[in-house]
Amino acid sequence: MDAWVVDQPGPIDGGPLVRLAKDTPRPGAGQIRLAVTACGVCRTDLHLAEGDLPPRRRRITPGHEVVGVVDELGPGATRWRLGDRVGVPWLAHTCGVCRFCTSGRENLCTHPRFTGWDLDGGYASYTVADEDFVYALPAAFGDLEVAPLLCAGIIGYRALERANLPEGGRLGIYGFGGSAHLVAQVALARGARVHVMTRSRHAQQLALELGAHSAAGSDDPPPEPLDSAILFAPVGTLVPPALAALDRGGTLAIAGIYLTDVPALDYARHLFEERTLQSVTANTRQDGEAFLAEAARIGIEVSAVPYPMDRADAALRDLAHDRVNGAAVLVP
Repeated sequence: MDAWVVDQPGPIDGGPLVRLAKDTPRPGAGQIRLAVTACGVCRTDLHLAEGDLPPRRRRITPGHEVVGVVDELGPGATRWRLGDRVGVPWLAHTCGVCRFCTSGRENLCTHPRFTGWDLDGGYASYTVADEDFVYALPAAFGDLEVAPLLCAGIIGYRALERANLPEGGRLGIYGFGGSAHLVAQVALARGARVHVMTRSRHAQQLALELGAHSAAGSDDPPPEPLDSAILFAPVGTLVPPALAALDRGGTLAIAGIYLTDVPALDYARHLFEERTLQSVTANTRQDGEAFLAEAARIGIEVSAVPYPMDRADAALRDLAHDRVNGAAVLVP
């Protein structure tokens, strides 16, 4: 089968992603195989290709927003039937026995595995997955639209929960790409006032079209103090101004798996008066199920930009240079 792999991690313009022929995978015990019909392009894929997130094994195939049709069942796999449409997310496996898994916090599992980092992902014709870690997909969304929900949507949803946004609260969003444009709609549907700070003029316009109350540059202060904020841009220098924009008792949640260095913080300006700085680590399967149900209920609009699967390298380059307004999605 055709597949993309991270050959030698490095700057995306140098071509770290290589397309080659690989053996078509076969599902093992408790696994299913999918014929890939769409795969979202996530900023984590870019960090993997560039080496900010070191690959867990050589020539890994990226992609963890995978939509596909079940075409083979491994031994003992009974949850899905041939022909089912399912989604493969970032969280690929947890141990099930550590203190985090047994207390409802499997996102903090001590021995997890992740799609497109530990296990080959969806930048390929086929992929395999543990049948217990894939999702049924809402019929309301086509393959192109539902792919970004599987990571951008789910991790944005968890970040929103971790940001402790009060009912009718004021939410700041820093960076406005694939994840942010989805979580903004959830917050708006819950009655929040949403303020977006992003350097892209096109992203600012999209934010306003989706109902944001304001949209400005990434370094600009919001027009009112914030109860909560989410940092999607992987830029550590945005942490101090985002904290400074919080009202007393506010929370800043950092959504990404990678962040550049954070400058020194001033305690009185950035943290005093019970301001909280919160990281976000992966998600639980319950997060994913809850988000997909809410996304279908409120009718989330997905700004998806399709790319042929054979242009995955171009999609990552466009993402790196802020040329994607919304979420890029690979389509075979």
